Amino acid sequence: MAETVLITGANSGIGEACAYLFGRAGYRLILTARSAEKIKPVIDSLSSEGIEAISLIFDITDRDAVIKAFSSLPEEWRRVDILINNAGGALGLEPLQEGKFEDWDGMIDANIKGLLTMTRIVVPEMIERNHGQVINIGSVAGDAAYASGNVYCATKAAVKAITDGLRIDTVSSNIRVCNIKPGLVETNFSRARFHGDEERAEKVYQGIEPLKAEDIASVALYAAKAPAHVQIAEVLVLATHQASGSVVYRES
Repeated sequence: MAETVLITGANSGIGEACAYLFGRAGYRLILTARSAEKIKPVIDSLSSEGIEAISLIFDITDRDAVIKAFSSLPEEWRRVDILINNAGGALGLEPLQEGKFEDWDGMIDANIKGLLTMTRIVVPEMIERNHGQVINIGSVAGDAAYASGNVYCATKAAVKAITDGLRIDTVSSNIRVCNIKPGLVETNFSRARFHGDEERAEKVYQGIEPLKAEDIASVALYAAKAPAHVQIAEVLVLATHQASGSVVYRES
């Protein structure tokens, strides 16, 4: 039987790109999204290519819903070989003293608590089988804060610490743990950050060729395909004209 990959937030962006790359590489897919309407086109498209994929519908910030959805999986789908914690994102770009409480809660609940919930649900069975891999989608923002990035940067710093901690806690097993840290990737990320403001979102990518979702998915697939004795622990992926989370060269 093909190995099973569970990808959170798989209806768009990096999650969707991972679904296509891993599916075409021969993996079975469990794809999560907040609504069936959002994930159905992805499932249908994958199925048309002969890729075996099913969906789980829940909000990553609702722990009870996550647990209930996972427990509803048929027995033959409960053995997850690779967990890709991708769901989450940024909300708002204001100085800390002007930040919105609801934005902070949204980022902390999705980027940190949601990742923890999925990890806690999936990893024990990996330990039991002494086989598996966790790939967390972090960010260059987790390396150092940038102006008005405050809470988002903090959540991605937490992703790094959690990833490192899991790698330490599973070191005696054959579990591999990876943190992929993208820089500027042109997805729905900025649209969500600016609450649907298209004009403001587009400015984020002006004057620079940003990364594509497929670039990050290819790194995740590389980590998954590495020989069993090789653990790709952390990968920082930046656009050519991006030096850090805050240093970007833009052509005028």
